[in-house]
Formats: sequence, structure tokens, C-alpha cells
Amino acid sequence: MQSTSTADLLPVPKGLWSSPRRRNLAGACLAHVLHDGYTDQLYALLPVWQAEFGLSYAGLAVVRALYYGTMGGLQVPGDRSIARLGPRAALALATFVAAAGFLVMALPLGFPGLCAGLIIAGIGSSVQHPRASLLVTNTYGKASRGPLGVYNFAGDLGKAIFPAVVALLLPIVAWRPIVGTMAFIGVGAALALLALVPRQPFVASAQTKVTAKRQAGRGFGLLLAIGALDTATRMGYLLFLPFLLRAHGGTQTAVGLGLALLFIGGALGKAACGWLGQHLGVVWSVIATEGATALLMTATLLLSLAPTLAVLPLLGIVLNGTSSVLYGTVPDLAPKGDTGRGFALFYTGVIGAGGLAPIGYGAIADHSSWTVGILAAAATAAMIIPLVLALRPILGEERGASAEREP
Repeated sequence: MQSTSTADLLPVPKGLWSSPRRRNLAGACLAHVLHDGYTDQLYALLPVWQAEFGLSYAGLAVVRALYYGTMGGLQVPGDRSIARLGPRAALALATFVAAAGFLVMALPLGFPGLCAGLIIAGIGSSVQHPRASLLVTNTYGKASRGPLGVYNFAGDLGKAIFPAVVALLLPIVAWRPIVGTMAFIGVGAALALLALVPRQPFVASAQTKVTAKRQAGRGFGLLLAIGALDTATRMGYLLFLPFLLRAHGGTQTAVGLGLALLFIGGALGKAACGWLGQHLGVVWSVIATEGATALLMTATLLLSLAPTLAVLPLLGIVLNGTSSVLYGTVPDLAPKGDTGRGFALFYTGVIGAGGLAPIGYGAIADHSSWTVGILAAAATAAMIIPLVLALRPILGEERGASAEREP
């Protein structure tokens, strides 16, 4: 982490939830709600674009990749390009650029305008994850695991709210006015960030004193691999869950209910497991969540419909909760102590895994069955356990205690 953090520059009274801290966390969460909402609302718009522009399914995938690929691929260079801006200005600027992209999409510029708007929006959203995560980390210091879990949870709120609103409006309003409205919501969010996040002077990035192993990137490389496999596990199970529920006799309503139960549990897991990692330690938290994930995934193959639906919220907690534990560990293992770059690299890895994993699991299912695909996802979760055990000496958790619990 940085030797002189933003928190050191703020008049922070005693107590974890002092006013400047709350405002920083609220600003980071607001940015996460908006940008993750922008990302996932595209799923509701894809069928409309397919019909209007005569796109094939492959064409739709390319259109989605214009945004998703830009956002994921520019995490590191985007973060570097605004490194000298304070978090308040960086998040507001990124949100305004993303909103400008949606405004371009809303203009009657045809298919080229849609593509240009997606790229511009992707550029803006590429900055949010590393900058907002760094803001939370600098604000809370060693106590940042829990707040990072809250920040992580806020993204799930955006994923739930924005696509639902777009889906409800599409039958009664044309898509361009809807996208234009989303652009103005983004502009409003950018202005709110300027009002909410306190002014903070720029502090040059400094390196912390870290061990030779951490400087070599060994610990961060393991963390990145664990994050990628965790994301792959989640995406693989989501790919096959509708088929599993239908095989258990579920209707389309049951499929929708099952997905909702899994996502509700996932949102709760993201909020709760960040605090779990802070008190139980990274290694044992990840072992618990990944072990439970593998067991519960396998259990849903054996149970009937009603017990499966009952298990899905618990599965959602452990399936999504690991990510909060991992995000909270990025500052501890960031290459050469550069926390901002560490978050940018980590998000690049997990976003890339999220895009590629469904293809791999789909290929497995094509050559066997979706049941084997779910078992492969469960095996991926189990593979994480030996990897996180290798992090124990690097994190100093040989005794199973987190750094925050040690005197």
C-alpha cells in the first residue's frame, strides 16, 4: 500500500465510520452501482439491437465486446492515464465519459454511432474499478477488507437495478430515449460524486517495504490466479443453472426464481465475506467458501427442485463471497506496493476470466453434458484450495490469523 494514504490527509476522528470515511465509501459505492449497472443493462438491449440492425448472434457478441473488451482491456492503461488526478476528479471524469458514451448511442447515428458510443462508455468504465477500490483502501487502511466488501456489494445492486429498469421500460418506450435517460443519470451521478467525495490533494504513489517474495510478484500472481479461477467457477455454474433447474422439473418461472435466489445470496455474500476475511483470515475464509461452493454445486445435481431452490441462496453466499476476500487482499500483495496498479491488474484478470470461462465450460459440455460442465466448475473451486494454502506463508497466516488480528 502507499506509505502516505489519503486517509492520512483527512481529519479523521476516532471510529471506523467517521464522516469523511463514510463520504469516500459512499462515493465509491455510487460509482460502482452506476458503472456495473451500465455494464449489465446491455444484456436487456441486445435483443432490440439484433432486431433493429439485423445482427447475427456472433455480431451481437462483437457489439458486446466493444464495451466489455474496452472496459476490461483498459483497466491498467486507463488507471495510469489519470494517476495524477485525485479520486474525486478521477471518478467524476470517468463517470462523465461513460455517460457521454451512452449519449452518443442514443443519438440517431445508426450502427456506427452505436459502436462508437459503446467504445466511449467502455473507456469511461475502465477507470472506475481501480480508482474506487484504491479510494476505499486508502481511506480505511488496514481495516479496508470490510468496506471493500460493501463496495463489492454495491456493484451487485447496480447489476440488479439497471437491467430490470431497462427491461420494464422497453415494451413501452423506444430504446434510444431509454439509453439517453441512462446517460443523464450518469451525468447526475458524476455531479453527485463531485459533491459527495471530499477534496483530496494529490499524493505521489509510494512503495511500501515488502518482502522479496512479494516484490517478485509471487504472491500477487497466486492471488490473481485464484481470482480468475473463482470467477471462472461462478460463470461456469451460471451458464448451466437454467438447464439444471429444468432437468429437475422447473418451469421458466422456477428458473427465474432460482437465479434470483442465487443472486440475492451472492449480494449478501459479497457484503458479509469481506468482514469474514478481516476476522478469520484470508486463507481460512477462502478454504471455507470454495470448499462449500464445490460441495453445494455437487449437491444441486443430486437434490430435487425444492431442496435445490432452498440451497441456492447459501450457494450464492459462498459462490460470490470469495471475491470480497480476494479484493481485500490486493493491497497486501500489490506488485512493489502500487495498490492502484494492483487493482487494475486484478480486475483485468477477473474480467478476462469472466469472458473466457463460459466458452471453456461450454466446450466441455458440448463434448459430454451440462452435468459434467457443473462438475468441472465444482472441480475448479476445489483447485483453489491448494493455491490459497500456498499464500499462507506470504500472508503470514501460518497460525490461521489475519494480519488485522495480530497485535
